[in-house]
Amino acid sequence: MKKSIKFLASALLGLAAVACSSPEKMAEMAERVIVTSDPAVLEVVGGEIDATVTVTYPEDYFHPKAILEVTPVIVYDGGEAKHESFMFQGEKVKNNYQVVPSEGATVTKKVKFAYVPGMEKSHLELRGTVRYKAKSVDLPVKKVADGANTTYMLVCKNGKVDYKADGYQEIIKQTAEGQILYQINSAYVRNNQLSSQSIKDFQAALDEIKANERKNLVSTDVVAYASPDGKEDQNNKLSDNRSKSAEKAFGKVTKKHPADAPVNVQSVGEDWEGFQELVAESDIEDKDLIIRVLSMYSDPAVREKEIKNMSAVYSTLAKEVLPELRRARFIANVEYTNFTNAELLQLIEENIDVLDETALLRAATLVKENDQKVELYKRAADKFNSNTAQYNLAVTYLNMDELGKAKSALNKCEKDGDWNNAMGVVALRENKLDEAAKYFAAAKTTAANANLAVLDILAGDYKAAAAKLGNCKCFNAALAQLLVGNNAPAAALECQSPKAAYLRAVAAARKGDAAGVKKNLADASKCEDLAARAAKDIEFAQYR
Repeated sequence: MKKSIKFLASALLGLAAVACSSPEKMAEMAERVIVTSDPAVLEVVGGEIDATVTVTYPEDYFHPKAILEVTPVIVYDGGEAKHESFMFQGEKVKNNYQVVPSEGATVTKKVKFAYVPGMEKSHLELRGTVRYKAKSVDLPVKKVADGANTTYMLVCKNGKVDYKADGYQEIIKQTAEGQILYQINSAYVRNNQLSSQSIKDFQAALDEIKANERKNLVSTDVVAYASPDGKEDQNNKLSDNRSKSAEKAFGKVTKKHPADAPVNVQSVGEDWEGFQELVAESDIEDKDLIIRVLSMYSDPAVREKEIKNMSAVYSTLAKEVLPELRRARFIANVEYTNFTNAELLQLIEENIDVLDETALLRAATLVKENDQKVELYKRAADKFNSNTAQYNLAVTYLNMDELGKAKSALNKCEKDGDWNNAMGVVALRENKLDEAAKYFAAAKTTAANANLAVLDILAGDYKAAAAKLGNCKCFNAALAQLLVGNNAPAAALECQSPKAAYLRAVAAARKGDAAGVKKNLADASKCEDLAARAAKDIEFAQYR
């Protein structure tokens, strides 16, 4: 955007003693002084305008006894901002100002102004006053640079904050189970096992599955085991035999209670996993020691030996635990079809009490009005003490831009990464940028990283912002790339909002694409604020 623009200075210096004898003459010959500005078009960065002004004084121009006061001023719609004056003196003046010798010199000065709304249409000028003896003359005012570019202020700074996942499952996997027990070293299925309460419950579950239109029996498993006492190879063979007899028993169990699904038969061998579960659930005095032995040794023979060495304990295990492991399990694998979106919307109107926590959370995502979301999240938070509902309530308030209510809701949430990010968004919207940065840094989430990029843009660190946003296709990522000189992402921005169109217009202007500027500004001007901005924006100065 920088252009090599040079302006003749008004009266940055007086005139040489030989050529001039008065301040008036110095003003008349001021055109011999050349001034440049870097940047030639002023730019607002991090809320400030910085420029470097370079002045070249030709030979025999500055009167040896003259004093020159130069004041940089930004003139903008609605006012002006004056910089501290720079003082220069001829080589025979006995003051402490910067000396400009009669042979000429080049002087460079840095200027800084705080941005004020209105400066997007402005210019930098130098105002000079030369003094010689008793005479004082105001020199002609000359413009140094145009300004000021405020493209970075297009950044979307509401902050990115996401809802927590509702955890709702459209399909819920369920199981129904029954089992038969064997006598020690036997694979024979006793008749009483086919009529046990466990089997009766399993048969009732099969009947319920068949009658329930929301349930689908996917498959069934027959899994046989041996208790982990005795020799491992013998137990593996016993487990294999039990799987065969259990498969036949399964056919009898399901004869009048059909299980119309594939049957998977499996022999596990020694049931160490079941052993550990039963021990952990028991009241056996030394159960912690037994579980520690299991964790220390993986070899089945060593495990059994170490446990048998605990003679008092082993007798209890042989009586209470091992008989429960001589078994075969019958497992029905079921898929339950949960409420559809349409059903959820109907239920929140007609029978909301049947909805569990995740169903309420999902329903809140389906309603369109924020007020409805608020009521559903409040209900889930109160009824189920749901942290997810409480957090999503805060997000909804943020979307409604009700910061006070959002903070109140966040005060009741767990302080995790999402919480830190949301608190950072609150601080960002309150323009507490340092506070926001601390929260975002603590959050360590993808959303928080995107929000840190917003702070980078506001601070003028465009490279850091572009690095954080990476290949994101969002508006802020395209803006960050444009600010580091890569116009392509902004030009290719797919969003059709007026603001996105405005950014595409800026990209087109920087490429010299007049047609692109015209088209995109027409789309952007659907927003009155953007239309007003475009009328003053230095980016489009050559297209007006």
